[in-house]
Amino acid sequence: MIFGRDKSVIGIDVGSSSIKLVGLKKSKGLYSLEFFQIAPLEPETIVDGTIVSKDNVIDKLREMIVHNAIKSKSISTSVSGHSVIMKKFSYPYMTQDELEEQIQWEIEQYIPFDREDVYYDVKIIDSMSMTNEAGKMEVILVAAKKEVVNEYTDLFSEAGLKPMIMDVDAFAIENMFQLNYPGYENDIVALVNIGATITNVNILENGASAFTRDINIGGNLYTSEIQKQMNVSQEQAESLKLGGDFGAPMETTEAVIPQEVGGIIRSVSESITSEIQRSLDFYVASSAKGRVSRVFLMGGSSKIPSLANVIETKLELPVEVVNPFKEIEINQNKFNFEQIQEVAPSAAVAVGLAMRELGD
Repeated sequence: MIFGRDKSVIGIDVGSSSIKLVGLKKSKGLYSLEFFQIAPLEPETIVDGTIVSKDNVIDKLREMIVHNAIKSKSISTSVSGHSVIMKKFSYPYMTQDELEEQIQWEIEQYIPFDREDVYYDVKIIDSMSMTNEAGKMEVILVAAKKEVVNEYTDLFSEAGLKPMIMDVDAFAIENMFQLNYPGYENDIVALVNIGATITNVNILENGASAFTRDINIGGNLYTSEIQKQMNVSQEQAESLKLGGDFGAPMETTEAVIPQEVGGIIRSVSESITSEIQRSLDFYVASSAKGRVSRVFLMGGSSKIPSLANVIETKLELPVEVVNPFKEIEINQNKFNFEQIQEVAPSAAVAVGLAMRELGD
């Protein structure tokens, strides 16, 4: 059905604090930027992955379509969090078609949900010729609750878009990483995407996903702790979190010193780092392949002052903040290059989604 048609899609990442939209054009294996926008959402629009204010999201999506003059409405999007289950396991060798048939009768032993309540997909990621155990292959299973997937697809449809691909955040950042950071195919690296409420951890082993985990913690924790401990508004706490000042005058301004903010930020950074460490420790305990050699940090919260340094110090690993546009051509006559570089880590998932193609 798609033969001879444009297979490209617009990548849209709907987070709890903003919507990220990316459009890419692919020519001879190279990518150029066609569309890019980050639109903030009102607080409490999306809470714990649940869309509380559907109309606000739909209105924002429609505004973005008009603003970018988007004609093709086919999109790629993703889900993450407690509604998504990802499992990696060994299976007797068989073809992909045979695996898909077999898993229908065995899926409930791998996921804590009723089979009728989820959409699922399964993929062979390691053939038996590449494993140590004869006659076995490595398989990854992904399942997502139908109610969550349907909620998002219905929302996009109401906004005038056509959701064609449903991905998972952890795999979207893997796509983005492989494009922009070649040369790590023989290493074990951790991709850590820190959003407002969820942190995705994806450990790549020989260029393929070996371990994934979604942690229900993110940048909003900084805001809530600053707001609570310093008795300031949410807007003021957001400004302080990113290294700004209070903005509007306030009664408590004189009582605030930079050390207080720094102490709160460091404490929350250490909490997030502890969760990342748990993920890395679990991977090491369950794998005989070795330890993670490097951490690549991304997501809107990766720009928080000192976070990368705290992770690097605590984990004793080199940490690099990712630029998802590193290998993507950007027309500086069309886009504000400096502005894009400033917010680039926030677009990691959206770039990975925009790399998808219909039928890939």
